[in-house]
Amino acid sequence: MRLGTSSPLQHDSPEQWAARHKALGCAAVVFPVQSDEPEERILAYKAAADRAGLTVAEVGIWRNALSRDPDERKRNMDYCVEQLRLADFLGAGCCVNVAGAFGPVWDGPYRENFTAQARQETVRMVREIIDRADVKHTFFTLEPMPWMIPTGPEDYARLLDEVDRDRFAVHMDIINMTSSVDRYFHAEELIDACAELLGSRIKSCHIKDVHLNGAYTAQLVECAPGCGEFPIRHYVEKMHAVDPDMPMILEHLRTDEEYLKYMAYLKEVLHGLYKTV
Repeated sequence: MRLGTSSPLQHDSPEQWAARHKALGCAAVVFPVQSDEPEERILAYKAAADRAGLTVAEVGIWRNALSRDPDERKRNMDYCVEQLRLADFLGAGCCVNVAGAFGPVWDGPYRENFTAQARQETVRMVREIIDRADVKHTFFTLEPMPWMIPTGPEDYARLLDEVDRDRFAVHMDIINMTSSVDRYFHAEELIDACAELLGSRIKSCHIKDVHLNGAYTAQLVECAPGCGEFPIRHYVEKMHAVDPDMPMILEHLRTDEEYLKYMAYLKEVLHGLYKTV
């Protein structure tokens, strides 16, 4: 298992970027340069990662390829294709986006996200991106979300069959799947189902935690590792069994200091499971 962060960390050069991640104990990184940036900048960061022995786990997209605005939708689809091609050039584990939302907020919760039309358009969108990009060395993935497909392991397995493309795979965000009290209290069963149903199709994972705030209503709150009740080591053991080089990316922290703090926590609780470079 290869730990990494979603943050580029503060740095002044590609070499310092790679060195800071390596010093932190990372063996995986999220690529910090986009496909629409200068080629020399992309090449410089790729070379720095290669020299440091850092695996590029993910290339992110984070745009709504299902936008209701036709012009925005076209721009975002084109960007998805170019980001997937960038991931292929880098040999990244995957290129990741969310399915997209049927409302004004690009990743927002809407009832329309779960219509038959939304599912059909999601399948069509994923196929088009993969077919246009024609990649050989990476995979297009969708991060699961509580309020858009895919929401869990069974839903993701169904979507893999519906898309029917070899280059469509799984990005695992188990906390985003923890969208009910049942899943919260049966976290080990959720983890086991992901490993069993999705297995080798999983290409990269996010790692964080969740806390149940029982203030009259059930509020599931994402939090930093160790600040909730999720069985993190069981999660990592299962993903490590799927792939000993599985990237596990720490995300959604606010400062470099927080990334240092919670990476230290992860290295302590995951002793014996993670690789360094």
